[in-house]
Amino acid sequence: MLFGKYVNRFYLKYAWLFLIGIAALVVIDYSQLYLPEFLGQIVDLFDAGSIQGHEEEVKQIILSVVIVAAIMFVGRFLFRITIFTASDKIQASLRDEMYQKAQRLSASYFHSNSIGNVLSWFTSDIETIGDIFGWGTVQLVDALFLSIIAIAKMIGLDWFLSLICALPIALIILWGALVEKYMTDMWTNRQKATDELYDFSQENFTGIRVIKAFVKENQQLHAFSKVAKKNYDVNYRFAKIETLFHVSIETIIALITTTILGFGSWIVYQSVIGSPINVFGVTINLTAGQLVTFAGYFSTLIWPMIALGQIFTMRSRGKASLKRITAYLDSPEDIKDCENPIILENIKGNIEFKNLSFTYPEAKEATLKNINIKINEGETIGIVGKIGCGKTTLVNLILRTYNVDENSIFIDGNDMMKCQLKSLRRCIAYVPQDNFLFSDRISENIAFDDADKVMDKVKEAAKFAAVDDNIEEFKDGYNTISGEYGVTLSGGQKQRISIARAYIKEAPIMILDDSVSAVDVKTEETILHNIKTQRAGKTTIVIASRVSTVSHLDKILVLNNGEVEAFDSHENLMKVSPTYQKMVYLQELEREVEGGK
Repeated sequence: MLFGKYVNRFYLKYAWLFLIGIAALVVIDYSQLYLPEFLGQIVDLFDAGSIQGHEEEVKQIILSVVIVAAIMFVGRFLFRITIFTASDKIQASLRDEMYQKAQRLSASYFHSNSIGNVLSWFTSDIETIGDIFGWGTVQLVDALFLSIIAIAKMIGLDWFLSLICALPIALIILWGALVEKYMTDMWTNRQKATDELYDFSQENFTGIRVIKAFVKENQQLHAFSKVAKKNYDVNYRFAKIETLFHVSIETIIALITTTILGFGSWIVYQSVIGSPINVFGVTINLTAGQLVTFAGYFSTLIWPMIALGQIFTMRSRGKASLKRITAYLDSPEDIKDCENPIILENIKGNIEFKNLSFTYPEAKEATLKNINIKINEGETIGIVGKIGCGKTTLVNLILRTYNVDENSIFIDGNDMMKCQLKSLRRCIAYVPQDNFLFSDRISENIAFDDADKVMDKVKEAAKFAAVDDNIEEFKDGYNTISGEYGVTLSGGQKQRISIARAYIKEAPIMILDDSVSAVDVKTEETILHNIKTQRAGKTTIVIASRVSTVSHLDKILVLNNGEVEAFDSHENLMKVSPTYQKMVYLQELEREVEGGK
């Protein structure tokens, strides 16, 4: 069996299912050992020379065989229903716990662990552990209980032949124990290779349009073949060792069977001619029926011996997979509530940064340095600056995707690090740069915050984002399926649907991270007008790459290399901010060039 702090509780939780299943297996194991006895009795009847006069005995034997078959049928059905139901429930519980863990882990964790790794943990590793609790339980019960009963009956029938069988069985157990550690390490390497394959495949499927646009299909196929070849080699080595292990066990079993039939036949022959063999002063007599019964017992013992070998390999895989899952579940949760967190309610939208500095994990230089600004309730703020100056990082910190020093970010005067995460994120509506949409109806994407929102609210949000007309032009309107990542929509449509999704949340704080870059100027003006009128009294932060997007906002924050260069109105920034002046000049120049064309 498999033991660890994340699986031990399941033995007690699903004890009733395991106990019923194990009881059914014990009944099956005990019942099937009657079959060799029945077969031996029939052989002895024929060996007597005639079956006449023994018709009732034959009928009784046949009836007994039918009864045993019925018991085995019911038992097999029962253990499959119970044990495999428990196995499925364990997989579901573990997967759910892992999913909950994924939601609590910080973004930095997923920067250092690829999607391929995570997919492998959630699929093959979980299924491996499920196999231990399912087939592993069946094999363990058979290997122990059926072996003990079969060996006991074999010893009772002929201790000498049983002694011949004992040594090879002991060798199987010893061989399995020696191989287990080696196979555990090989399985770990196999899973790592699978991680790489998952990761490469996911990345290429996600970027398939880029690959096609640059006509790099053959290049990526060649790269994939290398990753697949590495995965194949690791799997081949593991399969080869596993096959050799099982072949060695089956070879030993075949040798034992040959010995039983060969040596047993000689004992029967000696008994028939009246010259029974003598071992250690004990005379051994064996009839043909008893030899058939003994061979039947050993035949029954073959499966437990094979199961024993499979248990060793299965347990080695399970230990390796559980180790990976345990490492994942034990990962420290950086982003979590402090003791007695502040629950934010009736937020007005005041945001203040005090001496905020931030450095990404493993980065050498700080991304943000000594930020000191205050955003008042109801203000609409723009953030501009060169690429990589820290604009997105700043707004992500408001959402607390990373930890910051205490007393550096305040929401309505409350230290963000002491606020309850759920209540903090509930008061913020966020439109990220990537504009992620789910493969669902457009209406469901807009109403993502609350699936019970009435259609009028959904349409109101779409009108706010100036996308209602576009949606109505679709054949299925708001029931149009957006496709994975919104693949059926244009960049501008995805941006505006994302804005509508944020607006419908009716949060006191809204953050738009470069969310109108793919729309035309007229549509942009409509959205900005709607923000000014329909979000009056609520705080809105707009990150933009175009000065025209933010020039009419209340204030504009100019970042330069992670520092505040200026924070003021458009008119004042034209006097005090070189970065802002340069952005305005370059965009005016670009407009003139386009006009000249």
